[in-house]
Amino acid sequence: MAHTNTSRKPAILPVAAILLVMSMTGAAAMAWHIDQLRGAATLEEVLYIRSPKLVKFLSLGYTGLAADIYWTRAVQYFGGHHQQRALRYDLLKPLLDLTTELDPHLTVAYEFGSFFLAQKPPEGAGTPDEAVKFVERGIQNNPDNWRLYYHLGFIHFIEREDYKAAAEAFQRGSQIPGAHPWMKVMAATMASQGGDLQTARFLWTKIYESSDDRQIRQNALVRLIALRVDEDISHLEALAQSYKQRTGAYPQDWRQLIAAGSLGGIPVDPSGEPYRLMNEGRVLVANPRRFPFIRKGLPQGEKAPEIITPDAYKPNDQRL
Repeated sequence: MAHTNTSRKPAILPVAAILLVMSMTGAAAMAWHIDQLRGAATLEEVLYIRSPKLVKFLSLGYTGLAADIYWTRAVQYFGGHHQQRALRYDLLKPLLDLTTELDPHLTVAYEFGSFFLAQKPPEGAGTPDEAVKFVERGIQNNPDNWRLYYHLGFIHFIEREDYKAAAEAFQRGSQIPGAHPWMKVMAATMASQGGDLQTARFLWTKIYESSDDRQIRQNALVRLIALRVDEDISHLEALAQSYKQRTGAYPQDWRQLIAAGSLGGIPVDPSGEPYRLMNEGRVLVANPRRFPFIRKGLPQGEKAPEIITPDAYKPNDQRL
């Protein structure tokens, strides 16, 4: 028997070599086809390879490699369109679907892909309902990953303003072994308070702390800045109301509140511009376009941009 095994080794080695060459050829063919995708996306916005079965065939079993390539293409596609401030991301969902069908356990694609899908254009595809479905599919394939529940709750809370669904997502995730304790805190807070400022600050801070992606961190900072502006203005308008109750008239400028001991100096927004004190105690920001997503401090009838404009205030790695 030993002699038989030894004699077969030379025959096995050529077969293995042939299989290796075939696999490498298939992987190269797959990579070439996917490379055509990048040019096609620019010219025609058409995804040539839509079938996971075809990609699996071309990869000769290297589905993990194929998924990594498609995930890379998805990130490149999103990054390029985001850089151009595009309003449409037609290939994003097909790319993400192919990626996760090839490798259902590539959790990074669910985590970041859902973020790309959920945000309003040009920050993302503006399809939060599709993002929810995408993350739910990720949870089905990776039921022990608590971070996917966290992203699901985030989308429900921030993009859909569905606080009940957000509470349920955080609660489900909090029951996964190894989940961070603040998942239970988020579930309870969502159920009781919904969209208050402190809850939003907590969630965006966690997004900032847990992400290594530069764009996501910058977006979180801009959101945190908006929350700070809303809090500042609520506080300043409360001071103006209190001043009226004591004196019978609203303050005409900040110096009156400073003289009354209510302020230590002229209040400024996160960019350093002084807040504007208006009639009847209303407070405005000097330049609303610098602060996307704010809900307070806007002129009557004006809305803040819901996208990050070129002139938006974006500090570099500043904690708020």
